[in-house]
Amino acid sequence: MTIWRPATSIAVKAMALIWQDDALLLWDVQDDSGRVTGMRPLGGTVEFGEPWRDALQREFLEELGARITLLDNYFVMENIYEHHGTTGHEVVFLCHAHFNDNKFYKMDSMAIEDAGVSLGTAKWVLLDELKTRGLELYPSGLKDRLARQETGGRPGRIYS
Repeated sequence: MTIWRPATSIAVKAMALIWQDDALLLWDVQDDSGRVTGMRPLGGTVEFGEPWRDALQREFLEELGARITLLDNYFVMENIYEHHGTTGHEVVFLCHAHFNDNKFYKMDSMAIEDAGVSLGTAKWVLLDELKTRGLELYPSGLKDRLARQETGGRPGRIYS
């Protein structure tokens, strides 16, 4: 297992909020021992000179081989956190989106790979399930932010 530590500079990330009914597409966040401590939406780092929307499209193509449509509904969060004694600092663009190919909504889980290396598995998760399992939703504060959104349905929500 690779030991990961946050960068010593501010990282810019882009993540997609893709819903299926009341479940959000998430993947595991692990500590150094491989214990799952929480989950987060899929996405990744915005490269220098790359618009965040392009980065999010690129990440889904690289990691899932999937094309997504980004909706106009997005927000930005600042995430300052500690991971094994090292402080991390991110600015995260979170955008509601949906898969262009409905086959992804029929999958219970999806292997996430980058350059042929397995990064983990994404799965549809009910947010209440996280609390039951003792897991956090990252970035910190995202669960509260989602709870404050309009009650008339989430943008990009797919009803199966």
